[in-house]
Amino acid sequence: MKTMRIPFFTAMSLAVFLLASFNPAFAETKVTTDGKVGDTVTIEGTIEPGQELYLAIAQKEEFKPADATMPHEKKRFAKETDKRGFGMDSSIPPLYYVLTTNPTAFGKRVDDTKFGGPSVLLGKGRTKGLYSTYSYLLEEDFDAIDATAKAGLGPIKTKDQWTFLKWANESSYGINTIVKEGNRVGKIVIFSRTVLQDDSSGNYWDEGTKINLDKATGKFTATFKSFRHTPPDTTFDIYVNGSQSGSFALEGKGFWLAKGFRYMNPLWIVLGAIAVGTYFSMIGAAGGLLMAAFQVLVVNTMGPVGVNAANVLKPSNMALTLFSPLGSFYRFAVVEKRVAWPIGISFGVGIFIGSIWLGKYVSAILPMAAYKEWLAVLVVLMGIKTVLEMTPKAMDKRKNIKAMTQKFNAAVKSAKETGGVMEMGSIEPIKTGLTDYRFKFWGEEFKINPLLFAFLGVLIGIVSRTFGVGGGFLLVPAMTSLGALPMYVAVPISLIGTCFSSIGSFLGYVMIGYWPDWVLAGAIIIGGFAGGMLGSRAQKMFSEIQLKVVLAATLFFLFFRFFKIEVWI
Repeated sequence: MKTMRIPFFTAMSLAVFLLASFNPAFAETKVTTDGKVGDTVTIEGTIEPGQELYLAIAQKEEFKPADATMPHEKKRFAKETDKRGFGMDSSIPPLYYVLTTNPTAFGKRVDDTKFGGPSVLLGKGRTKGLYSTYSYLLEEDFDAIDATAKAGLGPIKTKDQWTFLKWANESSYGINTIVKEGNRVGKIVIFSRTVLQDDSSGNYWDEGTKINLDKATGKFTATFKSFRHTPPDTTFDIYVNGSQSGSFALEGKGFWLAKGFRYMNPLWIVLGAIAVGTYFSMIGAAGGLLMAAFQVLVVNTMGPVGVNAANVLKPSNMALTLFSPLGSFYRFAVVEKRVAWPIGISFGVGIFIGSIWLGKYVSAILPMAAYKEWLAVLVVLMGIKTVLEMTPKAMDKRKNIKAMTQKFNAAVKSAKETGGVMEMGSIEPIKTGLTDYRFKFWGEEFKINPLLFAFLGVLIGIVSRTFGVGGGFLLVPAMTSLGALPMYVAVPISLIGTCFSSIGSFLGYVMIGYWPDWVLAGAIIIGGFAGGMLGSRAQKMFSEIQLKVVLAATLFFLFFRFFKIEVWI
């Protein structure tokens, strides 16, 4: 009888195959999805009977701090690695989910999570704030996680990876720089979506997730909703209780903003920019801040993985504060001749110096959160001052503005009665000097110090560079309060200043490598320019008092926004 000899390596391979065929963890995993981002993904398979399910879905392309290419991010990651205990080479999947029947293995629900309100008064930390909610926090100690659950984490295998993952999913900077998907209460991001269980839990982060596990047989079906803004053609690996069990890819859905890191039809951005540009050109203030709010709340500009959202939003924002004034400037300067050039130029030079040069040093030294909150105090003081300027007592003291307002109202009334077009007054220079500039507007004389406003422009330029805005929300109140100028003169000057600040700030960002998303910026340019032309025509439809009411309302809105004491936006 002839004996068949099987080579050793062949025998071993056959043995491994036979063992795997009897191990449910190696069973084929079935993935069902429409293949588009934002669609639901269903995963079916079998695990060993009696076990909990740990289903890890991880983006194949990982990120580590050493991958950061931009200067601010490099510095921030270097500080965080020293402070937190993960390394520059610690890598994690930016999009990563663990669907499990045992979420307490990886963390716990925290019911005393606070958010909102001024930290200068309430203090900082997860237990500080005006509003209460609850959240899910990952386990602090990686070594405290059960060995079986730890094996179910898939590509997250080491303590430094876990530490990096926790920071990226629970720090606002990490969510805005690496993860890009957060759980929100209203418009406030509390933490990122990572560990998920069946939505019967009632937790807001589990919404849309279904997990069905038959422990007797080990068969499971898990469904979750993929992230709407997952980059096009992103590939995910699937790990079932520690074993890699397949992969799937998601195609894009809509127009992808490469640096904005969002799917958005550019037409919506154009329409938003028209609305903001019109408002901006009417009151000369808050265009950059409102456009920033539009990007945050509607577009939700985020930036590529490894680049902080703010450093993409700010350069793109400059498109509105530069091109919206250009859209309105022809009418203000050439047609109506109401630009006080000496004040505008002195403001502009000061703002340019502050935005392109000094701003980068201040923003590096002063923490952004504290800066915003102290700026909120300044904004509300200007808002109160603007309201006080509208009182009869204040108007009596500023007889030139009161007389000019009466003439304006009379001209409006006459135009309505005759059916004609109301003509706006023009500026008539009387004296031009470095510290003494005088002019007439509607027959009333006004006096202002251009040199003083050049220094004020430097301060506003610093603010402009730091926030990525034009600075008009400080310019206009400064001119109406400190300079005692009417709104019809202050607005065109403000637009000159915002042009200079926008150019300076944009060049400042570009010089260190931060470029805008060009599609996003292009849509803002088109809308902002059109809005500027509409706003310059619409301004003369409103009285001095009406324009100041709008300005005051805007300043108080910004106060609530800076202090984070509003929950609806």
